[in-house]
Amino acid sequence: MKKISNVFNINRIAKALGFALSGIKTIFLEEIAFKQEILITLFIIPLGLYFGTTAIEKATLISCWFLVLIMEAVNSAIEAVVDRISLEKHPLSKKIKDVSSATVLLTILNAVIVWIIILKDK
Repeated sequence: MKKISNVFNINRIAKALGFALSGIKTIFLEEIAFKQEILITLFIIPLGLYFGTTAIEKATLISCWFLVLIMEAVNSAIEAVVDRISLEKHPLSKKIKDVSSATVLLTILNAVIVWIIILKDK
């Protein structure tokens, strides 16, 4: 069993935060879709706060869009792994990248549906 001090080790937490911020920076610099989604996020957050009547509505409107950012990060990671293995065109590589991209599209559709459901009664 790990010591409790290892779980709350500030150095490990700081390193993990550094790795995460480095990943966000990499995605932002290298992925145009992520830049576009960040731009949309700058509008989504204030609109979610404005149109959400309750705290739950506000959180739902904003967090469903953050899922898009999360899936874009996962998509970028999957594509990087596929490219790392081989840049050769292969049907399985295409399938993996297409399915990964589909997760982003489905997450965007989810966000749109959530916004429509919540805003239709406003």
